[in-house]
Amino acid sequence: MKKSVLSTEPYKGVRDFFPADMAAERKIFDIWRKTVEKYGYEEYGASVLEPAELYRAKSGEELVNEQTYTFTDRGDRQVTLRPEMTPTVARMVSAKRRELSFPLRWYSIPNLFRYEQPQRGRLREHWQLNVDIFGVESINAEIEIISIAHDIVCAYGLKENDFEIRINNRKLMNYLFKEVFGLNEEATKKMSRLIDKKNKISKEDFEKGVREVFDNLTITSPRPLGESSSPFVSQAKVGRLLPPVGAANGKLSDKLLSLLNSQTLEELSSQLPKNVGENEGIKEIQNVIQNLEKLGITNVRFDQSLMRGFDYYTGIVFEIFDQNPVNKRSVFGGGRYDDLLSIFGGDKIPAVGFGAGDVAARDLMETYGNISETDSSADLYICTIGKQNISYALKLAQKLRQNETRVTVDFSEKKVGDQIASAVKYGIPKVICIGDEEVKTTKFKIKTLETGQEVTVQEEELIKSLL
Repeated sequence: MKKSVLSTEPYKGVRDFFPADMAAERKIFDIWRKTVEKYGYEEYGASVLEPAELYRAKSGEELVNEQTYTFTDRGDRQVTLRPEMTPTVARMVSAKRRELSFPLRWYSIPNLFRYEQPQRGRLREHWQLNVDIFGVESINAEIEIISIAHDIVCAYGLKENDFEIRINNRKLMNYLFKEVFGLNEEATKKMSRLIDKKNKISKEDFEKGVREVFDNLTITSPRPLGESSSPFVSQAKVGRLLPPVGAANGKLSDKLLSLLNSQTLEELSSQLPKNVGENEGIKEIQNVIQNLEKLGITNVRFDQSLMRGFDYYTGIVFEIFDQNPVNKRSVFGGGRYDDLLSIFGGDKIPAVGFGAGDVAARDLMETYGNISETDSSADLYICTIGKQNISYALKLAQKLRQNETRVTVDFSEKKVGDQIASAVKYGIPKVICIGDEEVKTTKFKIKTLETGQEVTVQEEELIKSLL
């Protein structure tokens, strides 16, 4: 039988990292580590394998059933390649809660897997910075986390007017859905997911979806005939356990659409009943924005259409949006998730965090011309002239390496011009050539390739000249 030839392409939605790609990846990772460690965050790690029920419990059935790599292992256990890190860190903190000193400031850079359609900024495997603070109930946690996110984007090379930090609050939205509009639990989830997709679908489809939620709504608590399920409707024609109909239904959906089109928090608040204006969610949004401005972060704005897809968010949520027309979209985000750790038993531990992916980071930096795929693999390239001089070149290289100089020795026996061309290709800035004369005199000409400048030094001076 004729053997089939294997493809050299990687699995769909994942990447090979050649040296130039790794140089860019390392630059992103360095930005992440340096920024979060300035705030005193510690690095942690965990296995890529987790029990599938961990994601069913809080990320939602849709994520597990449609977007994860889940399989049955040899012990008949359902196992998932982690699609996100938050449930994992919640499990870890819960396991050691009695031994840990709060507040915790932790970060990690894991690789994550999701089975979804590959597209710009989204692949089936990626690396992601996760930053979380545990044990702080006040909005100081949100202020610190958003400050870190802001600093990371600035470290990518963007200026404040290049991006926006958009902010919302699940407390406010849940209050509006349930108390103001009378949506039940199922309708609230449908509305939340619909709003989360608002910027990805047409205006007509979005408005149609909002009206369908109200059309299918059933009142879950008995009300006397003529009593409205919402303070926006005074004489709604609804009865016990019957869905709102006719003009009442249309008025509710139109009012919600009007709120979702508000440009500012003040505009939204002005359309609400007076008692809603004092809602805790509104106050938190105002306080976060005001305190960030005091820190010099002035590109924060309220966005009531910002929901973030995960079910576990309980308070402030935020996303970083690039303003460049070439890459105008959400880059990364996060929020507060105070209830997630309770699924493991014990007391509730408040938490705020975010995740920032490497694919979106690279797209962002490339959009602004702030990333290069070239990175020198060494500080010095030693060309060798004659096979008999290779041994000396290797010994010299070892001396230099012991003094923290990165050295590449060319022992290919190619022509000197070809060896220098290799140094140029690898982006190595300086070259020396070692032949019979250099071995005899221990004098070398150091050539800086970018300028063509040459300096002659003795062997003992070589190390100092490379520092």
